[in-house]
Amino acid sequence: MGLERYVVDAVVLEGRSPTEIARRHGISGSWPYRLLRRFREGGYAGLAPRSRRPHSCSHRTPPEHEAAIVALRAELVAAGHDAGPATIAHHLGRRFDAVPSPATVWRILRRHELITPQPHKRPRSSFVRFEAALPNELWQADTTHWRLADGTDVEILNLLDDHSRLLLASDAFRTVKGGDVVRTFLAAAEIHGAPAGLLTDNGAVFTGGPRRGRIRLETELERLGIVAKHSTPNHPQTCGKVERFHQTLKRYLAKQPPAASLAELQLQLDAFGAYYNAERPHRALRGQTPAVAFVARLKARPALDRARAHFRVRTDRVSKAGNVTVRYLSRLRHIGLGRAHVGRSVKLLIADDYVRVVGADGSLLRELVLDPARDYQPRLHSSIMT
Repeated sequence: MGLERYVVDAVVLEGRSPTEIARRHGISGSWPYRLLRRFREGGYAGLAPRSRRPHSCSHRTPPEHEAAIVALRAELVAAGHDAGPATIAHHLGRRFDAVPSPATVWRILRRHELITPQPHKRPRSSFVRFEAALPNELWQADTTHWRLADGTDVEILNLLDDHSRLLLASDAFRTVKGGDVVRTFLAAAEIHGAPAGLLTDNGAVFTGGPRRGRIRLETELERLGIVAKHSTPNHPQTCGKVERFHQTLKRYLAKQPPAASLAELQLQLDAFGAYYNAERPHRALRGQTPAVAFVARLKARPALDRARAHFRVRTDRVSKAGNVTVRYLSRLRHIGLGRAHVGRSVKLLIADDYVRVVGADGSLLRELVLDPARDYQPRLHSSIMT
C-alpha cells in the first residue's frame, strides 16, 4: 500500500495536483482520483487492493445443481457405485435440462473437498489397449472369490463382452466347476447370441491344456465353432476388462448387507448387473451404457455357425474292428471306438463335421470334429474331463 498512500498524502496533505503526480510517476491519470474516492469512503484502509472478481457470474452453476451434485456423490458412494464426475453428470441429466460438464462437476467436488488426490499415474498413451471391433466378437470370462456373512468362501463367475463391456452373466457358486461354466456360457449365448471367441485364463474350469486333456467347455466351444483363447500364464492384463470388472463389482458388494446365502448373493449380483448394463455410463464407451453399446452395431458370429449346420442322425453297429462309419464330403469316414464296443448299437449325432457317438443308454462314447484329410479317425487317448 506504499504508492497508494504516497499519492493520497501528496494530494491531501501537500496539496499537489493529481494530474502532476500521475505524469511524474508514469501512472494512469485516473488512478489518483480513484484512490482519493476510496480514501474518502474508507480512510487508509480503503486503499488496500480489492478483488477483481465480478459481483455476479451469468454462467455459474446454479445452487440447486451444486447441491444435487454433492447429494449424488454421497448417494453413489453409499451404494458402492462409481461416483466420478462423468457418472454424476450422466445422472444429473435426468433431473435438469442444462447439465454442467464433467470438468465443472469435478471442480465443484474439489471445492467441497470430496475429491481424494491420487498418486501420479502412467499416461494413457503409454498403454497398449485392445478392444474388439464388434459386439460378440470376443467374450471374457473369469472367476473371483467373495465371502458370505458367516465367512463361507464362495466364487462368482463373470462373463463380459469385450467390445461393449456388457455384463453377460454374473453367477454365484460354492465352487465353480466345469459344468457350471458350460451352463452359464450356454445360457448367455442363448440370450445374447454366440460369440466368435472366448478369452479366459488357464484355470482348470476353462481349459484342460495343462493336464493334457480337454474339458467340457472346450468341446462345447469346438462344437459351436467358437475360438477358445487363453491368456499368457501369470499375465492377468490379457483378461484386463473382466479383471477390472471384479473390482467394480466388489466395491458394490462391500456396501451391501453381507449376504447370508448364495441365493441372497445372487439377488445382489442381479441388481448390480441391471444397474451396470442399463444405467451406469462407462468412460471407455464415451459415456454410453454397455447395453446401448451392445446394440449399436451388428454382432459378430462364430466362424462356423453351428446354428446353421446340417443336422442328421445315423444308427450304426460297431464293427469287429471297433469302428463306425459316416459319409462326409462324399467319402466314407471310419471312426474308432475300440474293440470293447464291438457289436454295440450306437447313434451318430452329426452336425456337418462335428460328430457325437452315443450308446443306446444315452452315454457319450466319443465326440470329435472330422479331419477331412483322413478316412480313418483314430481314437483319442485323452479323455474328456468335467
